[in-house]
Amino acid sequence: MRDAIDKFYADKGRYPEALEELAKERYIREVPIDPFTESASSWTILPPADAKEKGQVYDVKSGADGKSYDGKAYSEW
Repeated sequence: MRDAIDKFYADKGRYPEALEELAKERYIREVPIDPFTESASSWTILPPADAKEKGQVYDVKSGADGKSYDGKAYSEW
């Protein structure tokens, strides 16, 4: 999804307002399923750090609770 977000920004000069916009504009076929939660609606949306940037979806992380074998939270992946 990172690549799709970057391409959207390059084409439109702003970040998408929602993950569904990436699918609607055909940057992705559909919002993917988070492999940990097995849901397409559990993603944690990260907005741009710069408040001057337009759009809401700068990055996404898993919305899953829990940690990997190395102790890192899934939500940090």
